[in-house]
Amino acid sequence: MAARFLLTVLVLLPFAAFAEAPKPIAEPPEAIVARAPVMAKTQMVASANPYATDAGLDILRRGGNAIDAAITVELVLTLVEPQSSGIGGGAFLLYWDDKARTLQAYDGRETAPSAVDQTLFLDKDSKPRPKGEAMPGGQSAGVPGVIRMLAMAHKAHGKLPWAELFRPAIRLSRDGFVVSPRFTYLISTDKHLKKFPQTAAYFFDTRGEPVQPGTLLKNPALADTLEKVAADPEAFYSGAIAADIAAAVQHAPVNPGKLTTADIAAYQPKLRDPVCLPYRVWKICGMGPPSSGGIAVGQTLGILEGLEIGATRPASAEAVNLFAEAARLAYADRATWLGDTDFVDVPVAGLIDPAYIASRRALVKPGAVMPDAPAGMPPGARQAYRTVEPSEVPATTHFSIVDRWGGTVAMTASIEDAFGDRMMVRGFLLNNELTDFSFAPEADGRPVANRVQGGKRPLSSMSPTIVFDAQGRPVATVGSPGGPLIIGFVAKTLVGVLDWKMNIQDAIALPNLVYFGGKLILERDSVLWQQKDRLTAMGYTLQEGPLASGLHGILIHYDGKGGRTLEGGADPRREGTAAGD
Repeated sequence: MAARFLLTVLVLLPFAAFAEAPKPIAEPPEAIVARAPVMAKTQMVASANPYATDAGLDILRRGGNAIDAAITVELVLTLVEPQSSGIGGGAFLLYWDDKARTLQAYDGRETAPSAVDQTLFLDKDSKPRPKGEAMPGGQSAGVPGVIRMLAMAHKAHGKLPWAELFRPAIRLSRDGFVVSPRFTYLISTDKHLKKFPQTAAYFFDTRGEPVQPGTLLKNPALADTLEKVAADPEAFYSGAIAADIAAAVQHAPVNPGKLTTADIAAYQPKLRDPVCLPYRVWKICGMGPPSSGGIAVGQTLGILEGLEIGATRPASAEAVNLFAEAARLAYADRATWLGDTDFVDVPVAGLIDPAYIASRRALVKPGAVMPDAPAGMPPGARQAYRTVEPSEVPATTHFSIVDRWGGTVAMTASIEDAFGDRMMVRGFLLNNELTDFSFAPEADGRPVANRVQGGKRPLSSMSPTIVFDAQGRPVATVGSPGGPLIIGFVAKTLVGVLDWKMNIQDAIALPNLVYFGGKLILERDSVLWQQKDRLTAMGYTLQEGPLASGLHGILIHYDGKGGRTLEGGADPRREGTAAGD
């Protein structure tokens, strides 16, 4: 069993991707303890917080389907995990309708206010501002998309009444939930929360101390908001709620912004085409642009398929090397070609073309480190964009759900940085997703695909993923928070499950690492350091770092007789759970 925990993974970043290290994921330092996967026969929820998992499972028990449960889970997470997601942010949702045999991809990504342009994050000398300065306050807030996206999905697929799905979150908001040590830790490590009066009043006591573990924390303002949206989802996008959001942004004490009630009213979620790539006997499906997740996860695995990573030992330096080099190439394309397809020309078909992926694979020399991992020129590419660094930070959530009818959800939601832009309106935090745009609009005379434009959706690495077998049946749903590292977290879990035949919990628990700036950063206190001599001999420069993923996933096993078994896993680096019947 111990050997199953020895796999390493590379979360790819090209040599020039970052001028400095990506922001560490702010999580309390805890030892990763082995867990057994959770088993069930009928239905299951795996999410980032036990309150949310239990509420979603209760919806399934009352006859709701995976879409119904997803709505309830996200609403409860708004309350109990406010630093990661909520109704003030956005999301991507994959839904497999087993009866209709269709996979749909819902885009609830935030949009930029119509009044902003590519100078949004430039200083008086037309130089990009430091991202840390731009995140707090109104300037970074985009139009929240999650409520209209969930309403769109519910109208098409929901079984229980919309208002019923709000009851658990409303009850918890009024009656209170017990604050966890993680909740307190994240408040105590944030330097911006006290700059905003409503936010400070909620997260700190009268002495200025963070709300303590074990406290019963209530949020009546959120309960009132949820009651209005339960009665009519459009109440979020017009009237008093929208007016308060716009006013908070425009009159923010730090970095006031240009978001208006007209911007909020105009927001529309979108039904996108999922991106699917073959991998051995499976089909890996994820989100297309404005997410880079589906393409980059698929490219990473596509390159690995021809390198036969499944023939390596999980604990070996050979496995590390193959994953690292494949991931670097995928991320180079991500940093160059991807953006909102409503604004930029993204050669999606070319990026996932098998012949193109084979040409990228040919650049990998097993046992060696590429001196450079350049972006490629995919078929059909017409616009030459300038490669820039990924700009996300890792405050996000993911949950996976399977219902009794075979309906399957993979949903990743975010407000971008921990606690978003730190402004609380009517009991919920607003996002700072606009800082996911590239601050520099052009470089070396070429435009940047992910530059700021009014009405545009910033590029994301969120990677909700559903895997299908050769019979077209869903066999896995998985995803993670982690900013630009999400792609590697998800890809490593799929390698663990599909290639090394691990259970979902073991695959999630595999150590993480990130490659950037010519360095391979190994997860702190992990078994990866046992490979340091071999990796150094290959040419890697090693460094230690905290890399806390937040993976949640479910595997679906079929018995050949019409029955199935569900196997759920939750990341031991955080406080998530999996539960089912």
